[in-house]
Amino acid sequence: MIANEPRAADLSRRGLLAAGAATFGAAFAGAASAAETPFFQRRKLPVGIQLYSLGPDLAKELDAQLATVAKIGFKSVELAGYLGRTPAELRAAFDKAGLVCPSAHIAPKGPNGFSGDLSKLADELHVIGVKSAIMPILYIPDRLGNDLRQAGVQMTADDWKWNADFLNEKAAVLKKAGIVSGYHNHNFEFAPLGDTNGMEILLKGTDPNLVTFEMDAGWVTAAGQDPFALLKAYSGRFTQMHVKDVKPSTKFNFELKQDPTEVGAGMIDWKKLLPAAYAEGVRGFYYEQEPPFAHARLESAKISYDYLAKVVA
Repeated sequence: MIANEPRAADLSRRGLLAAGAATFGAAFAGAASAAETPFFQRRKLPVGIQLYSLGPDLAKELDAQLATVAKIGFKSVELAGYLGRTPAELRAAFDKAGLVCPSAHIAPKGPNGFSGDLSKLADELHVIGVKSAIMPILYIPDRLGNDLRQAGVQMTADDWKWNADFLNEKAAVLKKAGIVSGYHNHNFEFAPLGDTNGMEILLKGTDPNLVTFEMDAGWVTAAGQDPFALLKAYSGRFTQMHVKDVKPSTKFNFELKQDPTEVGAGMIDWKKLLPAAYAEGVRGFYYEQEPPFAHARLESAKISYDYLAKVVA
């Protein structure tokens, strides 16, 4: 053996160390790359839009606006009413635009609502492709009239308990038909009722095996509540979210007031809230914006989509 010639064992050890370093480096680079991947791309989730955001002209220009929605980059939509179409016509319009509609807001009252023929409702939702029927507002007791702004803050604890029972009853029927039922909040649910509030009564009074929730992050924030704390306190109960932003000028209230803006331009920290929501069970994310708009509605939708498509969270 030549003096100082490396032994085979040494070469083998060096090879293993080099290979290990290379593997670690590749793994580290892969982890770093994943961490820099935008939130929705990383988790293979579509960025959705609640069609309410597009306003009354949507019904008159359905095909054209859906085509623009798809061109912007949205992959899924959430309905707010049938827009004057039949379920078959809606499905055809969504198919034509290359969009899916897994969720729909269904009114608590009326023949096409939770109070109507649930078998017929389920059949219609199946035609459209909807899997989640979300009650977008409370069921207002007759004694409170139809003014949502006033009724929301006049609800009693017993009224909210009635709503919880109503949701349980309707959800049990729809579940047998393959439809998940849920509730979408505004800010009046957080009005104090002694040591509780309407939202807490709904969350505690509904069966987790039947009723899910769609958190409207904008309205939660407008109520002066912490969406992070709410998600954590009721882990798994929120499966959908309205990605809605509000300006810092928003004054906390329970009367349907907020200063709206495009997502990413307001006071909500989406880089933290999106992964926090995902960690607690949210899988359906829908951009939504309230009027008044600083831009054309579709322009605002694009501003919000562009932010969400790129946000690393």
